[in-house]
Amino acid sequence: MRVLKISSVLMLAAGLLVACGQNGKKEATETAPDTSATVGEQSTNSSGSTGTEDSQNALSGTNEVAVIKTGMGEMVVGFWPDVAPNTVANFKKLARQGFYDGTCFHRVVKGFMIQGGDPLTKDPSKEAEWGTGGPGYHIDAEFSHRHHARGVISMARNGDPREQYGQPPRPQFANSAGSQFFICQADDGFLDGKYTDFGKLIKGYDVLDKIANVPVRPVGGENSRPIKRVDVISIRIVPANQVK
Repeated sequence: MRVLKISSVLMLAAGLLVACGQNGKKEATETAPDTSATVGEQSTNSSGSTGTEDSQNALSGTNEVAVIKTGMGEMVVGFWPDVAPNTVANFKKLARQGFYDGTCFHRVVKGFMIQGGDPLTKDPSKEAEWGTGGPGYHIDAEFSHRHHARGVISMARNGDPREQYGQPPRPQFANSAGSQFFICQADDGFLDGKYTDFGKLIKGYDVLDKIANVPVRPVGGENSRPIKRVDVISIRIVPANQVK
C-alpha cells in the first residue's frame, strides 16, 4: 500500500507538468492523478482553517493584490514578492495587459487544484490545444521552500520525464512557465520546491471550492475538464487597501 501511495503522489504531481510552450505545441503529456482523496465543500484545510488567518501573511511585503473575477464569484490573491519577485512581476504585467481576460479554468481536479491562464482557452474551437498555450516566452523558475498550502497560487510548467523517478527537473523544464497557473484546493506539500508558488488567497475560498467541485469529464487520461465552462472574466491588479 505504501508503494501505491507514493506512485499516486508522483502521478498527481505529473499532472501539473503541462505544456506552456511558445508555439502551441504540447511538450508533455498529462498523467492521470489519483483523485480519490477529496475534500468537502466546506472552506477548510487539513487543520480546519478557512484560510482567513493567513491573510496578513499573504499580504506581507506587497501593497497590491489580484482580484480574479470568475463566473462563479471573486477570489483575491496576495502576492509574495520576497519569495518570487520575477514571477509576481510577470503575473501582474500579464494581468494589466488583459491577457487573462476571457480565459477559463480548463483543468479542475477536486481535492487537488484548479488550473487556468492559457490564452488558447479564449477560443472554444481550440479546445484540443487547451493546456499548451502561453505568452510567447518563458520565465525562470523561482523554486522555494514556501509551502503549497490550500489557497496558494503557483505556476504550471512543462514536465521532465525523469521527475517520475524522483529526480529534479532539468533547467529546460524547470524554466518553462509562462502564464498558466494553478490554485491549490488542498494541502499539496509534495509540490514544494518543484513549482514556483508566488502568493495565496486572502479572500474567496468559497469560490475556490465551488470551482473545484464542478462536474468534469475525461480529457488527457484524467477527469479534469469542466463540463460547463468556468470563465475567468478578468484579473485586475488593485491596491490592497481597496479590498475589504
